[in-house]
Amino acid sequence: MSSQAAIVLLAFKRPSILMTTVFDFLAKGGPVMVPIVGASVFTMACALERATFWTDLLKREGRVVNEVLDKARQDLDGAAMIAARDRDLPIGRFLLAPLSLKNPSPDSFRLALENAGDKEFVKMRKGDKLLETVVAISPLLGLLGTVTGLIATFENLNIGGGDGAVGATEAAGGIGEALITTAAGMVVAILALLVLRVMVTLQSQQMDYFSEAGNELELIYREYWYEAGRQPYRESAPARPVRDSDSGGTPNRSVSSPVMPSALPTSRDAPTSRDTPTSRDTPTSRDVQGESRQLPSF
Repeated sequence: MSSQAAIVLLAFKRPSILMTTVFDFLAKGGPVMVPIVGASVFTMACALERATFWTDLLKREGRVVNEVLDKARQDLDGAAMIAARDRDLPIGRFLLAPLSLKNPSPDSFRLALENAGDKEFVKMRKGDKLLETVVAISPLLGLLGTVTGLIATFENLNIGGGDGAVGATEAAGGIGEALITTAAGMVVAILALLVLRVMVTLQSQQMDYFSEAGNELELIYREYWYEAGRQPYRESAPARPVRDSDSGGTPNRSVSSPVMPSALPTSRDAPTSRDTPTSRDTPTSRDVQGESRQLPSF
């Protein structure tokens, strides 16, 4: 009975012993351990948040894509409703963007896909900058803690005094404690780098998957709806007649202006070539001289 009680007591004591060891380890590192611990906390929080996001996305996106593509071959309105139902996922918002357009052209359909894809990829990169900063700054913080610890150790080292062995032992212990910050900084940087590489790999896979799903949806729209001449949506309302002013007036009507009578003479009034004298009818100088010669002389 006493042995069982001792085991239970030891089990309860182990967490407290572990926490004491951790706090002692952090305290030996000096004040530089504070930002290193903060960087590790940010890294773990970012890793947990991104793990939740990617787990939910990878679990549901395949079903959403299959349902939307299958429904798009029959009814684009129904496909849009399915995408709107799962708009909390990036793939749902990506597929909803072109399906929400009214009778788009193929170019407009592709442009909507590209624009939605760019927006979702920016959201997927959430946390990348934080992890890149942790990867870059954690080893530097560890090196800074080591340098400051070595400076303090050498200042306290009494080289010329007695008890050289004791002083060397204390110096070795101080150097070991100073290297704690370097080890801690490298550990945090390695963890952040691993999380970052996993996220970058998942983002690359999602870009390929988005491209494949978007291309297939565009082909369905071209083949089943646009080129076939089917109308997937209601016809838009007829255009309103253009009014004279914004305040509201009567619609513009093409009123023909009255034709004014022309003051110019018509073809009947104009003289013709028969009425005008020609060169044959006008007397020449030779005819005048001949007539003068034929006149009798008195």
